[in-house]
Order: sequence, then C-alpha cells, then structure tokens
Amino acid sequence: MRGLLLAALLLALPARAQAPYSGAEWGRLATPTPGATRIIGGTGLGCIAGAAQLPAEGAGFEAVRRYRNRHWGSPHLVAFLTDLAGQARAAGFPPLLIGDMSQPRGGPMSSGHASHQNGLDADIWLDLRGLPAGSRAWAEGEGPPVLVLPDETEVDPSRFTPNHARLIRLAVSQPGVDRILVNHGIKRSLCRMHRGEPWLRRVRPWRGHDSHMHVRLRCPAGQTDCQDIAPPPPGDGCDASLDWWLSEEARNPPRRPPPPAPIMPASCGPVFSAR
Repeated sequence: MRGLLLAALLLALPARAQAPYSGAEWGRLATPTPGATRIIGGTGLGCIAGAAQLPAEGAGFEAVRRYRNRHWGSPHLVAFLTDLAGQARAAGFPPLLIGDMSQPRGGPMSSGHASHQNGLDADIWLDLRGLPAGSRAWAEGEGPPVLVLPDETEVDPSRFTPNHARLIRLAVSQPGVDRILVNHGIKRSLCRMHRGEPWLRRVRPWRGHDSHMHVRLRCPAGQTDCQDIAPPPPGDGCDASLDWWLSEEARNPPRRPPPPAPIMPASCGPVFSAR
C-alpha cells in the first residue's frame, strides 16, 4: 500500500510543476530568468526565458508607465523598437512613447491584455504631440489621446493626421512584423487614405487600440518553441470584414459561457519556478 501511495505522489509531481494561468502570479515575478532567450508558445498563451529589458529612454523613444514592469521582451523586440525609434527620429517624428511589452518572464497579465505573453508584442502610443517639460510624470498619468470618434466610425479629424498614418506605415513595413492592431475606426480611415496599398494587409482592426498601435513580431528563426498565428488574409482588409465591426453583433456581442481555463505550455513551468 505504501509503495502504491508513493507511486501516485510521484505521478502527480509533473502536474504540480505546470505553470499557473494567473496574471497575478506571473506579475509577481520581478526578474527574468538568466541564460539564453527562449520564446515559448504564442502571444496569447506563452512565456519567455532570458528576456531583455527596453531601456527607460534612448535615441528617439521613452518607455512609459515603467512602474508596471512590463518593458521586457525578446532581444529581437528590443532591437526592433530601438531601430524603429531611430528611423522615426530621422523622419522628423517626436520621441516614440513605448507602452506595455511583456512581463519579465512573459505569461498572462492581471490587467490590460490577453496577449503580450511571449515577448513579441509592444504597444506604441499614437501620440505625436511631443514630450512636454516633465514628460515622464505627464506620460505616467495622462495617457495618450483617443484618436477615434465616440461611435468609432472614423478617426477624430481634429486629432488624427497624415503623420499618424505615416508612423503606422513605417512600423508595419519593418522586417519581422507579423501585424499591427489598431481600432477599426483608424483602419477605416487608413483605407480611405491608402486603399489598395500592400502594407495595409498587415494593419488589422481590433477592439480598443484607439490611442496606440499594437505591434506583433513573427517568431524569430531558431525559436522552435515559439508559435505564430495564421497570417492575415490576402488583400488590403478594406472590405466587408472591416464593415462587420460596425454591425450589431460586433458592437453588442452575445454572451457566451466562459471557456475552460487555459493551460500554459509545459515548458513554461520551469520558467515560472526558476529562481
């Protein structure tokens, strides 16, 4: 009997090593794991070992809301953001304000995002007003302006400018970008301005995102545990699929029973528990 009990306990150990799916628990991990970078799972269910941290500021950018400890990601993401900031600066843009990336070990967050879990996502505020005096305190508190009208049919013409479209185009045209998510009102305005241009295919509409663009990179070469999502469908996205966002179904989605609790990839267990 004692031998059977011990065997049962041993069989139970791998299950207990499974990483929890709790934003609160992942958010308490204040530091990354040491060693080589390993991107595990997808942006909506994954983690990252050996994450790199975006500096608080650099040439052409500033990290905002740093108290959240969410300016971590793969070295590829950090390099992407610093390179983009340099190009934007050369093109005459004010410093880019970089919002949430991932937590030190990725994983789910307690608020704000269902993705950003494996170090390949970053929010860039669509705020081109420039940094005023005391910019960090201002950015931490106020946040970026909303760029769409209250009914979300279109951008607010008093706030959205051709320079916003230029910045989105610059970002989505960088190597390694999978897609950029913006509010459907922003996408609709981009379609009016640039219909038929190939870069629009990877600018996708999504709820929220009315004051920032959400950049997502593809899995880098050699990261065999990383999982990409399906590529965007062909075309510029300026079709009936965009009109759907103004439908009653989209505005008031029917209530559905909650899905089963997600299960983190098994390889995230050691990332979560590493000292």
